[in-house]
Amino acid sequence: MHRLPRDPFLRSPLRLGNLLRTGRSRCDMENEPASATKDGSLHGYESLHRLLSSELPPHLFQEVSRVLYGCNRGSAVTPVPQTEDLSAAAKEGNFDVQTFEFTADLEQMRAPRNVCVGLIQNAIVLPTTEPFLKQKHAIMERVTSLIESAAKAGVNILCLQEAWTMPFGFCTREKRWCEFAESAEAGESTKLLQGLAQRYNMVIVSPILERDESHGSTIWNTAVVIGNHGNVIGKHRKNHIPRVGDFNESTYYMEGNTGHPVFETEFGKIAVNICYGRHHPMNWQAFGMNGAEIVFNPSATVGDLSEPMWPIEARNAAIANSYFVGAINRVGTEVFPNEFTSGDGKPAHKDFGHFYGSSFVAAPDASCSPSLSRCRDGLLVAKLDLNLCQQLKDKWGFRMTSRIDMYADFFREYVQHDFKPQVIHDSYLDGLPAMNSRTT
Repeated sequence: MHRLPRDPFLRSPLRLGNLLRTGRSRCDMENEPASATKDGSLHGYESLHRLLSSELPPHLFQEVSRVLYGCNRGSAVTPVPQTEDLSAAAKEGNFDVQTFEFTADLEQMRAPRNVCVGLIQNAIVLPTTEPFLKQKHAIMERVTSLIESAAKAGVNILCLQEAWTMPFGFCTREKRWCEFAESAEAGESTKLLQGLAQRYNMVIVSPILERDESHGSTIWNTAVVIGNHGNVIGKHRKNHIPRVGDFNESTYYMEGNTGHPVFETEFGKIAVNICYGRHHPMNWQAFGMNGAEIVFNPSATVGDLSEPMWPIEARNAAIANSYFVGAINRVGTEVFPNEFTSGDGKPAHKDFGHFYGSSFVAAPDASCSPSLSRCRDGLLVAKLDLNLCQQLKDKWGFRMTSRIDMYADFFREYVQHDFKPQVIHDSYLDGLPAMNSRTT
């Protein structure tokens, strides 16, 4: 499904504007069931981009796209033609596929450094009530087919979503979901992806629930980086753990201990900022300071809590740190066998909310791709010229003007127990009456 049949009700700019402001469809306005939203779509449209492209006149859509998605070397980031094999695979497998290209200026002393990146978002395949091994193997089979499609598109570096081998059971606080944890180096998912990486000459980033058998079987949220020759290059553990709403991850694992590693691969220097780390600007910055050219952000995030942030944070990071970002979010609604609650006052419930997909790529020049579907599995393919990273560093001079020495001194002081904020008091305030005693 790309969108529902065109609705003449929406052809009026006034009515379209009302829909965009209120989120209400015609059936809402006529007090009829809004069934189009139950699957996670925007009233039948798979993304905001597709809604706007369908309902706005071409000249207005062009301007809206320029503002929303920026320009790569003066032009909008637009889809590039897909191979027949790739289009056929997407149709047969019922997944969204989109392909884009980000270019850089031609240089006189350095050849283009082109790399093809792939992002995969997917829903769980079987209900969470099914035996765990069946659930895991069903997901692995589905993801394998998506990776094979990425190979048809010529992908060199591929990233999967956070904890891709399992449901996102951390909302429940039930420790039985730890059964999905496995060795980063020798686990079943790593072995599967090692074979695929070697077969397709593809670097694969595999975010999993790790069982660290060398340290008391400790659990970590980990991304395993598998080289294109089938070797495990290394791993990175999630730096920041949420403690908000139903994100009860801190009952399963704590903050990682691997720092901010950058993995130098045959196709470029990559890093992995796992999920909640995207809310921490210094986390993004450290990967850049270590030389990352592409940072992947494999995530699992839902609905009203984070969707307004989703198109912004990764894009800001790409701009501020002069690298590319691949933002991946899982898709679908996962319903669990037992009700659970959290500290937000909501009544007991069985689902975490809708994972809204919407994976995209952001570039250092402030351009970004339209996102994948909010309601279907998807593969986003982006051809990148990594020379753009250095070109933007030279253009804006963010590294040169960053004043890291000044901030290093500030943070050194800040972590001391006797730190006092640098606040300059206006002595005039001492003579003013208390605010609550003022009258108008």
